[in-house]
Amino acid sequence: MFATPAYAQATGAAAQGGGAMGAIVSLMPLVLIFVVFYFLMIRPQQKRMKDLQNSVNSVKKGDQVVTGGGLIGKVTKVSDNEVELELGPNVKVRAVKATLQSVTPSGSAKPAND
Repeated sequence: MFATPAYAQATGAAAQGGGAMGAIVSLMPLVLIFVVFYFLMIRPQQKRMKDLQNSVNSVKKGDQVVTGGGLIGKVTKVSDNEVELELGPNVKVRAVKATLQSVTPSGSAKPAND
């Protein structure tokens, strides 16, 4: 009421900040959060997936595996995309390699505490 519209507009434009510098400063917390998430979540997950993929690709006869469905078995035959698992005496199933969740090589099993 007491100030002219031109004076009020000039005051609002001056209060907005330094233009490009203000935009960079306001985006810095978002960039910082992304960097923290990358190093704490994304990068370790990619490493685990790479290790699992390498172990699935190098599965061989005699290895102990766990499938995505929770079946635990011993590998009896390996083909390009499938493995044959022995779940028990005279019980064999075929599983797709991509469904394997963990692979334990045959020589690294712990002895039982009998």
